[in-house]
Amino acid sequence: MEVVEECENLLKKRRPPVEMRNQIDVDYLIDNQSVIIFEIRSLYDKPGETIEHPVAKATFVNSGNRWNVFWMRSDMKWHTYKPKASVKRVSEFIKLVDEDPLGCFWG
Repeated sequence: MEVVEECENLLKKRRPPVEMRNQIDVDYLIDNQSVIIFEIRSLYDKPGETIEHPVAKATFVNSGNRWNVFWMRSDMKWHTYKPKASVKRVSEFIKLVDEDPLGCFWG
C-alpha cells in the first residue's frame, strides 16, 4: 500500500529520538480518502497528558485522480496549500510536507 509506505518513510525521517517521544512525536492517520499528519505534544502544565496538532492533510479526489493538499492554519481550519493545491501521487504530498519550503507545515 503506497500510502502507508510513504507515511512510514516520513516518520522515519521526522520522528524525534526515542528518548524525546514522550514530549513530542509525529504520526499519521488514514481517514477514508484522507491522510492526516500530526504532531503529538505533551502538555507543559499537565504531565502525562498530550495534545495532537494536525500539520498537513491530503484528500484523494477520485474524479480528478489527484490528492488535494491542505495545511492547518492558526485558526485551526484546513486551508488549501496555495503553492501546490493538488498532486498526482501521495509521494509528492509527503515530499511537500517533508521539505516544507514555506514553513506552513512545520512552522
